[in-house]
Amino acid sequence: MTQKKIDETLVGKRLDEALFLLGAAPSRSKAQKLLKQGKVFVNGKVEKAHYPLELGDEVSFGELEVEAPSLSAEDIPLDIVYEDDDILVLNKPAGLVVHPGNGHQEGTLVNALLHHCETLSNGGTVRPGIVHRIDKDTSGLLVVAKTDEAYAYLAAQLSDHSMHREYYALVLGVILEDEGKIDAPIGRSKKEPLKNCVDLQKGKESVTYFSVVKRFRESKATLISCRLLTGRTHQIRVHMEYIGHPVLGDPLYGTGNRKLYEGGQLLHAYRLTLRHPKTGEEMTFEAPLPEHFEKVLSELK
Repeated sequence: MTQKKIDETLVGKRLDEALFLLGAAPSRSKAQKLLKQGKVFVNGKVEKAHYPLELGDEVSFGELEVEAPSLSAEDIPLDIVYEDDDILVLNKPAGLVVHPGNGHQEGTLVNALLHHCETLSNGGTVRPGIVHRIDKDTSGLLVVAKTDEAYAYLAAQLSDHSMHREYYALVLGVILEDEGKIDAPIGRSKKEPLKNCVDLQKGKESVTYFSVVKRFRESKATLISCRLLTGRTHQIRVHMEYIGHPVLGDPLYGTGNRKLYEGGQLLHAYRLTLRHPKTGEEMTFEAPLPEHFEKVLSELK
C-alpha cells in the first residue's frame, strides 16, 4: 500500500477529492470506487468519501481493481514497417487510439493487433503487446512485443533510456536557439485532470532535447526535432508549452496555437532506435511525415 501524510494543501478536503489529487485514482468517481473496494484507510481506519482531512492524517491506499474488459479483434489496416516473430514496428496514423480506455473500447490499435497477430505479450489486461504509447492525434512509430520475453527486454530499454525516440513537431513562434535541452519535472495538473504540467516540487524527472529543423519567420512557426530521454505522458507537448512554444494544433496545451491547424497536435514520431530482443542487434526505423503534416508545412511562409 502507498502511504501519504496530509499537508496544508489538502487540509479540509474530502477524502475522495484528496485521493484523486494524490494520484490514487484518475478521477473522483474512481476514488469513490477505491473506497468501496476497501482499499483506503485514514490513520488505519476506514472512512467515508466525505471525510474532511486534517493536518498530519496518514492516508493509505492500494490499487483500484478494474474489471478486465473483453477485447475484440478488428480488421483495421496497419502500416507495418517491420515484423518478425518477436516484434512488430508500425507507423500509427493520427486519430488512432493506442489501447482501449474511457470512451474508446473499440477501434483502437490493440483491437487491430489482436486481428493481425497470432500472439502478443500480456502487457496488462487492456494493452497486450503495447510497450510504449503515443497520443491519439500524434502519428508515428511504435514497437509492439509479440512475446512476454520481448516485452521485458524492450521495457528495460525504455527504463535505461537506451531506446531512442525522435519526433518532428511544428511549434508556435520562432525559436532563436539552434538547439536546447528542457529539463523540467512533469506531474499531473491539479486544476485540469486531463492535463499534465511542469511541477518543480513534486513532478517526475522529464528531459527533452530539441534542435531546429526550419524556421518559418513570416508565419511565426518553427519545425523542430525532439529526442526524449524520459517518456512522460504528453512530455513534448508540456515542455514546449512551458518554454512558450506550444505544438501547433494542440487542443490541450498552449493558447493561440490552432490558427494554422485545428486537427490535433502536429507531432510525429519519425525515428525509433532499439536493440532486438532476441539478437541484441541495434535497429533504427524511420517513418515519413504524414500527408496532413506535409500539407501544413507547404502552406507556411
